[in-house]
Amino acid sequence: MKTTVHDSKEAMGRAAAQEGAAIIRDTIARDGRAAVIVATGASQLEMLEHLVREDIDWSKVTAFHLDEYVGLTESHPASFRGYLKSRFVEPVGNLGEFVEVHGNATDLGAEIDRLNDRIAVEDIAVCFAGVGENCHLAFNDPPADFDTDTPYLVVNLDAACRQQQYGEGWFPTLNEVPAQAVSMSVRQILKSRRIILTIPDERKAKAVKAALEGPVTNTAPASILQTHSHVSVHMDPFAASLLTPAG
Repeated sequence: MKTTVHDSKEAMGRAAAQEGAAIIRDTIARDGRAAVIVATGASQLEMLEHLVREDIDWSKVTAFHLDEYVGLTESHPASFRGYLKSRFVEPVGNLGEFVEVHGNATDLGAEIDRLNDRIAVEDIAVCFAGVGENCHLAFNDPPADFDTDTPYLVVNLDAACRQQQYGEGWFPTLNEVPAQAVSMSVRQILKSRRIILTIPDERKAKAVKAALEGPVTNTAPASILQTHSHVSVHMDPFAASLLTPAG
């Protein structure tokens, strides 16, 4: 696992985007196309701002997203597919395909089957992600399911996760934060060839320490990334403040 602490959120986001863009370009050069996973939330804002400016033939890229709230329409301010369309898909302009999660589908089981069938045929070049305050990975809150091979599944959101979404300003009240979401599973995320984490802010410091230095346990879901051979972690000094100093 490669970790880098940057002086600012802007520098962090730029470096993460540049690293990911290089992987995407190399994959297109080798395979003619690339499949990627993109994430949402406050942690990804700077990274996405830089990623959409990178010199990439986006027409050869298929993008999946990690998760979406159950029951939310795309027009809701907290909708993750709405977030990605406005901050990623639309600025890119010519994305080959955006495979979105319809969390408000009438038949949620059929929607999950569609997503699972679609991602099953892909070799994911790079997954961009963050880590939650409760150390969740995507919406796999503790205790996360480390065993299921199902690519997407319905998960329950714990109190800490729902508090984070409210605290970041995505919902006007805590009661309006949905209790469930459709999330990419832990094992599906681990199938990505490369994983790039972007993690800012002091409120993530305990989760960062648990993910990078603690034992691998489903009570700290992001700790599973210690088992992956190609993970890069980009942080600001606040997120990294509790890590053991090198040397």
